[in-house]
Amino acid sequence: MSFPRQQARTRRFSLGVPRAFQISPDGQRVTFLRGRHSTDGATCLWLLELDSGRERVIADPREIGRIDEDLPPEERARRERLRETGGGIVAYSVDDSFTRVAFTLSGRLYYADLAGDDNAPRELPAVSPVVDPVIDPRGDSVAYVSGGAVHVIEIGGGADRMLAAPDGENVTWGLAEFIAAEEMGRYRGMWWAPDGSSLLATRVDDSPVTRWHISDPANPETEAQVIAYPAAGTANADVRLAVLPVTGPEAGRGSAEGPGSPPPVEPRWIEWDRAALPYLVTAHWTTGPEGTPTVVFTAQSRDQRTMTVFSADPATGLVFELLSEGDERWVEIMPGVPAFTESGRLLWIGVRGEERERRLYAGEDLVSAPGHYVRSVVDVDGDRVLYSASAAGAADEVSLWLLDLKEHFTKPVEFPGADGGGLHSGRLRGDTLVVQRRDMETDGVRTAVIRGAGTETRQETGEIASVAERPDLPAPNVRIWAAGERGIPAALVLPSWYEPGSGPLPVLMDPYGGPHAQRVVRARGAYLTSQWFAEQGFAVLIADGRGTPGIGVEWEQAVHGDLATPVLEDQVAALHDAAERFGGLDLDRVAVRGWSFGGYLAALAVLRRPDVFHAAVAGAPVTDWRLYDTHYTERYLGLPQEDAVCYERSSLPADAQKLSRPLMLIHGLADDNVVFAHSQRLSTALLAAGRPHTVLPLSGITHMPTEEATAENLLLLQVEFLRDALGAETGPRRAGGE
Repeated sequence: MSFPRQQARTRRFSLGVPRAFQISPDGQRVTFLRGRHSTDGATCLWLLELDSGRERVIADPREIGRIDEDLPPEERARRERLRETGGGIVAYSVDDSFTRVAFTLSGRLYYADLAGDDNAPRELPAVSPVVDPVIDPRGDSVAYVSGGAVHVIEIGGGADRMLAAPDGENVTWGLAEFIAAEEMGRYRGMWWAPDGSSLLATRVDDSPVTRWHISDPANPETEAQVIAYPAAGTANADVRLAVLPVTGPEAGRGSAEGPGSPPPVEPRWIEWDRAALPYLVTAHWTTGPEGTPTVVFTAQSRDQRTMTVFSADPATGLVFELLSEGDERWVEIMPGVPAFTESGRLLWIGVRGEERERRLYAGEDLVSAPGHYVRSVVDVDGDRVLYSASAAGAADEVSLWLLDLKEHFTKPVEFPGADGGGLHSGRLRGDTLVVQRRDMETDGVRTAVIRGAGTETRQETGEIASVAERPDLPAPNVRIWAAGERGIPAALVLPSWYEPGSGPLPVLMDPYGGPHAQRVVRARGAYLTSQWFAEQGFAVLIADGRGTPGIGVEWEQAVHGDLATPVLEDQVAALHDAAERFGGLDLDRVAVRGWSFGGYLAALAVLRRPDVFHAAVAGAPVTDWRLYDTHYTERYLGLPQEDAVCYERSSLPADAQKLSRPLMLIHGLADDNVVFAHSQRLSTALLAAGRPHTVLPLSGITHMPTEEATAENLLLLQVEFLRDALGAETGPRRAGGE
């Protein structure tokens, strides 16, 4: 089997990797998702009992009889925003005491008991299709969304109540709007109060948002999909926040008939200055000083230069400001914050003082270790905080640190039997740590469980096995360094069969190159596709230029007002540095490929620097930034009505007449993130300028192709296009096949 087919059928070797961990309060049990084998798309829910080491399946879609994946549109959209490519049980919700779990299959609602031996899943008589169920903290009820309405169903008796119903054609309750899920990292729209008495829920009105139509030319009899897409400079959805009583006299027992009907309960609205701070970034509950549930939420200004954390009294709706941060360019949304310790200290990742470094604060106190570029708060367990960070000068590594605010210590989390390199992620609860590691020495992902974390009784209880398939490919032949005067993180991937001095290799640059994503990391899995291209006869170069995360705030913000010039300059600088440093690179045959922002960068390269780049493959490229969404685009370029020059500087159609090199545009016709109009408009401009180019439209494919044959053939077609464009030799027989 060829590597492209293997990679496609294993969903980039992710099937069979354990993920989505939850830990019981006493730290003795762990739940997670994993398929039964390396190509099993019907993901199962598992339970691991640490004392006995017993690992068992709680829910298997095949045994339940629900593997048809008949998903409601809202669930398909949610998975697209999450870039979720698996099937079966892809998410689940556990109560606080770890007694019950809730999940959906094909739009139907199920629960299972986690205690004892009778763990057989049972279906609840919910109103289908069910989207994003959340079990209440006590495990007695499940909240879910169906038809844009929020429901609560009792597990014991099956009684189902509608708490909030759409009061307009374009209104939904309890779901994250497009911008929140695509750009802010908020995928949920409802949250239980700690005592189970109320739900905090969003009300989203998409009426102001422009309607776009996505059609499938391969099936002209099918109606076009209508989506609410907030393009740069246009209106966003109107998002409000309300508390919905579940218990007590205000909860009621009624049910609404549908859109336009009065809601069964009266929402307690949480009001803030939404004109000044329209973006709802985060929302959750915490326990106040007297043990009372308190709402905490974060809101951001349209220009993203201000972000404010509020608390609200759920009974009165009164709002109080807890923290506000400003920046003359933008305030970055950081994962895991705001959060609170058991003693009530507010955790925040911010940029304060002249150093312009991203650090972790507890209240006003700096608590992260010196020299740490803090990436996220991973978990909070009492007054212990698990956070992720990169050390200064080591952006290609991500470590976990355990911070104890009572005992006043900070310790690195060491993966058993491994050094500190690589990429780490994890969970923490009940003094138990689940840690995952990706590194350059091993294939795939390793998962360890550590009990007594940060104490003298630390005990390594072993690993949770991955059953992911091993790549049929030589181990990546990678050199990582800091390139040029700016110290650009760079990686050169060479064929396994290449001997220094045996002749120059054509170069294939393989970047993402934009905000929020790194390609140069110390993890073998990050270089598999690049290694396959190298085996076909290329020296593959990857560079993380300005705008990418991990280096520092100034590095990230260097693209403010211009998404083109800095990123392209850094690709050129990394290329020239690699040629001088390593030799063996043929600078007369340089190609570039990429997807999404990387696709934009590939097209940008051949349009503006044909003296350096001789061919490009641009997959799902953003070509006209006026067509991309508000939150992402305006962060860097402002409003197109006010900063037109920034959009002109960063967009591509006006450069069409400059094309003198082979260019292939690849785009899914069903893409609702970077819509096909991006490639279509650039192609139209190229045609008007008389510039030949290749367009490969993918019928029915969204932003990330996952269909097996399509994903495989995309790689094969790209390599043939690049060989023809560069006149590259086929060379010796390549490992991994073609």
